[in-house]
Amino acid sequence: MSDDAADEDAETDGGQSVQAYTVRLELVDEPGELLNALQPISDHGANLLSIFHERGNVTPRGHIPVEVDIECPPDRFETIVEALRDAGINVIQAGAERYSEELTVILVGHLIDTDLSDSLRKFQTTSRAEVVDVSLSAPEGTEGVSSARLRLATEADRADEVLATVRDIAEEKDIHVIEPQIAGGSA
Repeated sequence: MSDDAADEDAETDGGQSVQAYTVRLELVDEPGELLNALQPISDHGANLLSIFHERGNVTPRGHIPVEVDIECPPDRFETIVEALRDAGINVIQAGAERYSEELTVILVGHLIDTDLSDSLRKFQTTSRAEVVDVSLSAPEGTEGVSSARLRLATEADRADEVLATVRDIAEEKDIHVIEPQIAGGSA
């Protein structure tokens, strides 16, 4: 097989172009759950690119966050997402990877009392960002001050817009934000 033919096979699936997608899932921490989540992907012919399984972390609902990168023809992707949901898998985000910039912020305050899940949902729905990682520390329990490290992904050149949204939502909830240094910003 020539190099050109091999490249063509990698970029098509039965004559259809293949696209990379990221699917973010929440899994119950029980044996076999990751395998159950991968079965619908395999059954519908997607190519598995990578799995990021953070067993040491938990989502606000107490589940394990898992990020699965696959590639398949665009017309097959929605079928895969539906099959995951039909199998009882909690699909948090599904779609073509469109983010190219990441930033990390620290939130400090009464995060649990002000509903951290609501804050995360607002960050995603009111800005062009996606929360890709959350690490919560609540040394004084749910009643005390806690902190969370958030890793946000956004489109190129939208970090300032995302930070403005984070600031606004944090201000509404009386939460302090420790922001990253942005390249080109003043010290």
